[in-house]
Amino acid sequence: DVAQTALHTIDKLHTSMIPQAVAINVTRNYGETAKDKANELLEHMLIATISVVVLIAVFLGKRAAAVVSLAVPVTLALTLFISYFLGYTLNRVTLFALIFSIGILVDDAIVVVENVERIMAEERLSPLDATKKAMSQIQGAVVGITVVLVSVFIPMAFFTGTTGNIYRQFSLVMAVSIVFSAFLALSLTPALCATLLKPVDEDHHVKKGFFGKFF
Repeated sequence: DVAQTALHTIDKLHTSMIPQAVAINVTRNYGETAKDKANELLEHMLIATISVVVLIAVFLGKRAAAVVSLAVPVTLALTLFISYFLGYTLNRVTLFALIFSIGILVDDAIVVVENVERIMAEERLSPLDATKKAMSQIQGAVVGITVVLVSVFIPMAFFTGTTGNIYRQFSLVMAVSIVFSAFLALSLTPALCATLLKPVDEDHHVKKGFFGKFF
């Protein structure tokens, strides 16, 4: 916006106050550079999200991937919503924090899905009953992990100066995304597990072929 306003002002000045014989050339537009970098980060965010979903589908199955993949965009949307009210724009720092947080966002959902599938296989419970038992076992761990991660990023918000402003934005966006990830892992993800998952066999972890070597 600043770059476009400056260019518009230059055009007005060139028309009204500066002689036509005087040429004005813009040697470098940092607004275009920032826009290009932002678009590049958006592409990276999309690639990261797709990569995570594909890997989860390969190793955990399509239904597990569906559960986890639904949690990621919801968390990102809620994070952007809160970031807007904190006064942060969709700039490179915000986008970098969101990309960095994608790997963290899926962890809570994966823990929930894996535990639900384990209980369904070992105890022959329905998805709903397995989800209830799974959450009674791991909800404390999810909260504990969240508190630890937030405790790592929050101190950066207290840095001062120009560098502190950058770190503050990064740390708060990360902390918000982590908190929302945990909230969804305790609410949306269990609901999706009870709805989308199907009972599995005892050998549901046993995979054949190339991917079987990873287990």
